[in-house]
Amino acid sequence: MHFLGHLVRFIVSALVLMVVAWIVPAFQIGGFWSAFFLALVIAVGAWIIEAIFGKRITPFGRGIVGFLVSALVIWLAQFIVSGVSTTIIGAILAALVIGIVDLFIPVSTPFESGRDERAR
Repeated sequence: MHFLGHLVRFIVSALVLMVVAWIVPAFQIGGFWSAFFLALVIAVGAWIIEAIFGKRITPFGRGIVGFLVSALVIWLAQFIVSGVSTTIIGAILAALVIGIVDLFIPVSTPFESGRDERAR
């Protein structure tokens, strides 16, 4: 994926996070740029977790472990990105809503997209 593809992906992720913040009362985002940087931090955190533990435990995984790791990454990201505030319950609800959105708009993981480019 080229730079423009990554940029569009983060913009769409930021918009999804803003919608999630509107739906989930215990998950608040200060504005678009906070949402954009939150999407960036979540992606980097997921990439690091996937590099260390493998694909089954990542937020991109499709199980209860992936769901809980996703909630943990969202909760921890609030301490890195200013303008983001959530509780544990808010992070769990946000991970649930993001998981539901991911069912309808699937996104490949950073490792999968890297493998696709190297295979060409």
